[in-house]
Amino acid sequence: MEINGVTIDNTYAEAFPTWVCRVIITAVTNDWARKAATEATGFATSAIGCPCEAGIECDIPASETPDGRPGVAILICASKKKLKEQVVERLAECILTAPTTAVFNGITDAEEKIPVKLHFFGDGYEYQKEVGGRKCWVIPIMNGEYVGEEEFGIVKGVAGGNFFVMGENQMAALVGAQAASDAIADMKGVITSFPGGIVASGSKVGSLKYKFMVASTNEKYCPTLREKVADSKIPAGIKAVYEIVIDGVDEKSVAAAMGAGVKAAAMVPGVKFISAGNFGGTLGPYKLELHKVL
Repeated sequence: MEINGVTIDNTYAEAFPTWVCRVIITAVTNDWARKAATEATGFATSAIGCPCEAGIECDIPASETPDGRPGVAILICASKKKLKEQVVERLAECILTAPTTAVFNGITDAEEKIPVKLHFFGDGYEYQKEVGGRKCWVIPIMNGEYVGEEEFGIVKGVAGGNFFVMGENQMAALVGAQAASDAIADMKGVITSFPGGIVASGSKVGSLKYKFMVASTNEKYCPTLREKVADSKIPAGIKAVYEIVIDGVDEKSVAAAMGAGVKAAAMVPGVKFISAGNFGGTLGPYKLELHKVL
């Protein structure tokens, strides 16, 4: 298959289950909501070494938030065991501390919920009130009051949807990857958790040489190793590769994001080949085939 002269590899991305919590952050301006969202999703690129995977999902207009202020939605993804701790810590340390913020549950129809009891920070001065039909706690703080719900819905989602953007030089591949990330940025139900939504150092499970490593460089996709690795996945003429990794609330959302990202990358001059990463089923049960997501 080709799009705009770019070859789309006949392969699949291998994804795995995760649990997802969606948090809506509002503030006096979108800029302040986004500042809090950025802080709350820090150090959350990959579950390989981070305590969770998290990212900004989308902006939400004031007309659609519970308190009528500009908002930003974030997704926090982790194992079910770890998710509560991560949501509590990120709300407490990164959002409660940010100017003018409030938080609301972003998955109201979830069958399962986790408690996030921040009101104890109020030291007895906290009180309850209804905001936009939702029961919230109010904590007096230095800039006025912090408002937040304390039950957040969680759903079983999908992590690790991915594709590789391969270019004739580094800048072509980077611009192609950025176009893909931008195309996904405002899609509902998904995040790209890496810096700018782009991965420069794709990994494989474990290590060929260092047994203590849980992950190591994916030598099959390193252009400088094309002549040194017998089963290299780098086509002739490719000088750089970037990976887009997508987490989402369900398989359908991740597949749609992959399709949108691949199409956007293929429109960039110098992008020559698009593939995807899998480990033959050892990583997860989801097979997101490139030709099908398109």
